[in-house]
Amino acid sequence: MAQSAVLQLHPVPSTTSTPRSRRHRASAPFCRTRRHDSARPMASSTVARASAAAPPGLKEGIAGLYDESSGVWESIWGEHMHHGFYDSGAAASMSDHQRAQIRMIEEALAFAAVPDDAANKPKTIVDVGCGIGGSSRYLANKYGAQCCGITLSPVQAERGNALAAAQGLSDKASFQVADALEQPFPDGQFDLVWSMESGEHMPNKQKFVSELARVAAPGATIIIVTWCHRNLEPSEESLKPDELNLLKRICDAYYLPDWCSPSDYVKIAKSLSLEDIKTADWSENVAPFWPAVIQSALTWKGLTSLLRSGWKTIKGALVMPLMIQGYKKGLIKFTIITCRKPQTA
Repeated sequence: MAQSAVLQLHPVPSTTSTPRSRRHRASAPFCRTRRHDSARPMASSTVARASAAAPPGLKEGIAGLYDESSGVWESIWGEHMHHGFYDSGAAASMSDHQRAQIRMIEEALAFAAVPDDAANKPKTIVDVGCGIGGSSRYLANKYGAQCCGITLSPVQAERGNALAAAQGLSDKASFQVADALEQPFPDGQFDLVWSMESGEHMPNKQKFVSELARVAAPGATIIIVTWCHRNLEPSEESLKPDELNLLKRICDAYYLPDWCSPSDYVKIAKSLSLEDIKTADWSENVAPFWPAVIQSALTWKGLTSLLRSGWKTIKGALVMPLMIQGYKKGLIKFTIITCRKPQTA
């Protein structure tokens, strides 16, 4: 585990310097952006909500949220925009949290049994929903791999490329604006497909996983770490009204479409003939995270940064206690799903 790594905090990037319409192209030679002419036919959806259409304005809302909030997050928490992984039941101090975010990456790689020997380690990686590229740069360093990150946020793509240049990784990691449901890459390009906490933003989970599988090379590993709701009991047709209300309030703040369960992801993976499907509930391992985020938001630096950032970021901060409530109720499940694309189609 790379638990001893120390992340550097960076200045807050401007959220007004990049027009929303500008498209950031990858700078690394490997990251070709030829859009496929047509998606491969998908198996029929396993759940109705897994193939739902995107609500109007969802993509714009997601892009705006991260355009606005990414600088605040980076200035306080560093370059990894995801949960940390902690020992179950252990207390954590503020000094532990950034190490725990690195540990999250390592735990995901270990769970998926990603090889790190020279012959078998991943050499081409896509980071779907890359944030400002923390995972991409970490994986590029770890494996010496070519990493391509995609995000809906122009601010995130610009910042990710700037950080890659500052860290001497421009030839290994590059970032661009692209839709995870219509990835601008050829079929079978990547031998590690990585999605760290972006699946919850996808309105069509079937298409999301299908695109991850499409760009995966034969035999490639796919890793999805995402927020889910609990699995339904055999006697249930839906979540309880109070659970649906809680999730709706979170969705409204974070520009999330309908949630799905871990079992829904498994059904989708099976419908796409993916192999070695594994899941785990890491909710207990991320329990210290949201209280720590709230604590950091209540510092002078956190409060002043929030007030300068804009309403979308403030709205997100106000519902953070609901995330804690969801975890405590057993409604929200922090889930990892890993699988492998077959060697032969």
